[in-house]
Amino acid sequence: MSAFSWRGRPRLAWLLAVAFLLALDQLSKTWFASTIALGTAVEVTTWFNLVHVLNTGAAFSLLAEAGGWQRIFFIVIGFMVVVPITFVCLARQVEPLERAAGALLVAGGSGNLIDRIASGAVTDFLDLHWRGLHWPAFNLADVFIVLAAGAWILMSLRPAVAFSKGTS
Repeated sequence: MSAFSWRGRPRLAWLLAVAFLLALDQLSKTWFASTIALGTAVEVTTWFNLVHVLNTGAAFSLLAEAGGWQRIFFIVIGFMVVVPITFVCLARQVEPLERAAGALLVAGGSGNLIDRIASGAVTDFLDLHWRGLHWPAFNLADVFIVLAAGAWILMSLRPAVAFSKGTS
């Protein structure tokens, strides 16, 4: 039995998964924001730091310096992604892997959406770097979104299923 058809209640399992992931994201952001001073870093390894930064932009700080209009723009985009995917995962019969990817995307998108609504910026705390090259800081919501996108890419690469036995 799949993790996303828990006891024949896939929608309940999906809601619980989203709630758990969203709580994990929000709690981690709160903890790192209260533990690490804004703009500082704690070295964990030679290639990984824990940081506390606020990102008013999107991925890779896209539009971070746009003057403030981007806050509403990203909030609207967030709702335009989270609401339809939530509807699809709850209203339609979808396969478990699609439902899992949807849970990751909705939890991640909602986590960053909560930050944007509450403070106008997303709290990031994970910092990967190597030989002076830094990947932009990110958070668990971003990890969830990337995992969802990866799952959907992998699902799209699967061979197409024949729609009828009579086709060749």
